Amino acid sequence: MSDAASAAYSDETRRRGLRSLLIYTFFMVIGFTMVMPLVAVHFVDRIGMAAATVGLALAVRQLAQQGLAIFGGLWSYRAGPRRMIVLGVLLRAVGFGALAFAHDLPSLLLAMVVSALGGALFEAPYQAAIAALTAEQNRARYYSLSNTVSGIATTLGPLIGVALLRFDFQAVSLAAGACFAFNALIAMKLPHIEAGGPDSGFKASFSLVLHDRPFVLMTLLMMAYWFVSVQMNITFPLLVMRLTGSETGIGIMFALSAGMSIVLQYPLVRWLEKHLSTAQILIAGVVIMAAGVAAMALVSSFAPFLACVAIFSLGAILTRPTQQSIIASMANPAAMGTFLGFSSLALAFGGGIGNVAGGWMFDQATTLGVPALPWTVFAGMAAPCALGLAMLLRTKSTNQAGE
Repeated sequence: MSDAASAAYSDETRRRGLRSLLIYTFFMVIGFTMVMPLVAVHFVDRIGMAAATVGLALAVRQLAQQGLAIFGGLWSYRAGPRRMIVLGVLLRAVGFGALAFAHDLPSLLLAMVVSALGGALFEAPYQAAIAALTAEQNRARYYSLSNTVSGIATTLGPLIGVALLRFDFQAVSLAAGACFAFNALIAMKLPHIEAGGPDSGFKASFSLVLHDRPFVLMTLLMMAYWFVSVQMNITFPLLVMRLTGSETGIGIMFALSAGMSIVLQYPLVRWLEKHLSTAQILIAGVVIMAAGVAAMALVSSFAPFLACVAIFSLGAILTRPTQQSIIASMANPAAMGTFLGFSSLALAFGGGIGNVAGGWMFDQATTLGVPALPWTVFAGMAAPCALGLAMLLRTKSTNQAGE
């Protein structure tokens, strides 16, 4: 979103809209983290499904949501981001409600697909709303603040989920759905937001994306990033159960990760911005994530595992706001929703493959007696991602867009 587009809104409108988006972010994240980290644990340990099967269901959700997000961005031109967000969060609420009554693979897949369709509708318009209400000079700072709010929600979400799991999984799923239903009310209070450009149709908008080589390459590189990042919701919780035999450890893991985000996200990124470019911070974050996940291969007890989570989380603290800021800055303002929707393909394919491969490798590591297998592969995915980002983002024009 260009500064000129952002200037079309008054300061008060932008402040009010961004405050609403922070509240929206809080309930979005708390609802998601309340239930998603427990899906693998519930369906593997309680229902008896294979980890690879549950990974497949999680991958279907990832692929459906991020794969269709480009259409959410396109449709937001016609309906407007606000309407798309409202419709999307209501559909997500229905999907999470259906998850409460899933007891086999078909019903699990149905619930995942419905919740994914909701996410596909609200994700790109949500990102477009942020891009519209921020300017180049304060966008990374807003993402840092937003991720601090996300950190608080990520701390509370799993803890609430584990507490409700003591009753049953239905309580967890229904409570998560209620968070998204509440977000529909919050979204209704957002100011009218333009989607970022004229409605030129899917073909024209998509053509702009495909002809933007740096943006396409950035999306491809971020697939490797998301392959590794999604392990927090699949192999990490499964390893906690193997090490501790209790869901309580999952809450502790997420509390540690989110606590670090709350304390470090905003001040650390602001301090690093004085010494490094946004691109350099992103690359450093990916390298640190690789180190954290590689160290998992040596873990045999809970305390060292938490140390690895801390390293991994430090890298995530650096990558979250910077990759969001760079992608938003690289996107063409003439088709902002379509560009942001296209960028979601990185999470769709990278995250989707990461869920399936993560669950499968976790099973194979046990079967073959090679516990280091998944963690070595994950680290091997992150390292070339960092190298590719360094090569892509060293060009002057892209660095200027990201800084």
